[in-house]
Amino acid sequence: MKAYSCRVCGNVLYFENSVCVSCGTPLGYARSERAIVPVDASGVYVDDEGWVWHVCRNLGLSGCTWLAPLAGGQCAACDLTRTRPADDDAAGMAAFPVAERAKRHLVAELDSLGFDVVPKSADPAAGLAFDVLSSVHAPVIIGHSDGIVTIDLAEGDDSHREKIRHELAEPYRTMLGHFRHEVGHYIEWRLVESDPTRLARARELFGDESADYDEAVQRHYAEGAPAGWQQRFISAYATMHPYEDFAETWAHYLHICDTVETVVATGLLPATDIIGYPSFAAFVADVWIPLSTALNLVNRSMGEGDLYPFVIPPAVLDKLEFVASLRPGTTEA
Repeated sequence: MKAYSCRVCGNVLYFENSVCVSCGTPLGYARSERAIVPVDASGVYVDDEGWVWHVCRNLGLSGCTWLAPLAGGQCAACDLTRTRPADDDAAGMAAFPVAERAKRHLVAELDSLGFDVVPKSADPAAGLAFDVLSSVHAPVIIGHSDGIVTIDLAEGDDSHREKIRHELAEPYRTMLGHFRHEVGHYIEWRLVESDPTRLARARELFGDESADYDEAVQRHYAEGAPAGWQQRFISAYATMHPYEDFAETWAHYLHICDTVETVVATGLLPATDIIGYPSFAAFVADVWIPLSTALNLVNRSMGEGDLYPFVIPPAVLDKLEFVASLRPGTTEA
């Protein structure tokens, strides 16, 4: 994420702050400015063009700090949530803010990279929406279908998520990771499958996405990842089906972009060190791999596991290059 600071006192802010802990100024996130801005006592912010913005009505419900165009209305990020838990679902509502925070983080990053985030309410055929569901009374399957991303709120509970992570022998599992992965399916559906040239290249890199998905899932969980998968895939899960390989690669593209933006914004890495690379693959090899190794060592110094517990082989660099080429205004090197 970007580094944010209070416009009143200069104190460092986190993306989720609704109040400056130093001077007490109430705050809101202005999406058009990609900035955290001060709001007045009535929750109003007037931008440089004279537009009036209001604190989102869901601040108390989901901790949403984004600004909305109408008084008493909700913001653009909240507009993306099609379904949420019922008010009388105590467990679901307690977990709801965790998922919404991850979703806002994702949307802010997509904005930063220049990807259009159009809600299904505005574009029923090709828009994006989220069903953020409670699995208290019925199982929830995390997934994507025709622009609808389904998220299980139980994944916001650390103990539940760690249990599943251990059961599936995964090195990494977070709520934000789920959002990034599932939106990867949406991105492939919208930007790759609709473009014959891109689709042909994707099939060269990831395989034929028309292969039977249910059969691939059954095979994966019965037999596991194939021998030597580490030479061609970013994760064991990516080996299951070409769709999952793309979504995993996309998620790592976002992991990398967001983390690098953060270390540059906070002064841990000079901005001059990340420019001038001929390709995203070259950037990953020369910048990200050494940086993630250093971050892993920092985590180990605190007695924690690796921050980025993955190895990126050359074959995955090619896949990352393709995913990066989907960013508006770029092409594959």
